[in-house]
Amino acid sequence: MILYTTVPQELIFQTDANEYSKYKTIVYNNVPMLVEQLEHNYRIVRILSSNPVDFLNSELNPGQMISFF
Repeated sequence: MILYTTVPQELIFQTDANEYSKYKTIVYNNVPMLVEQLEHNYRIVRILSSNPVDFLNSELNPGQMISFF
């Protein structure tokens, strides 16, 4: 998306640093992903892979829970 405006970027895309601090980038089963850490596991937020086959894996859909234990 391209915005042609004189309004400063900070006013258009207002984000708080705390909003991003709860997310981590990890590699799980050779698939890079953005996850949100919960108590003892992680919730997948976004798949960062460029391999289209990774998006077809139903175990790695956004919203799925994964754990390393």
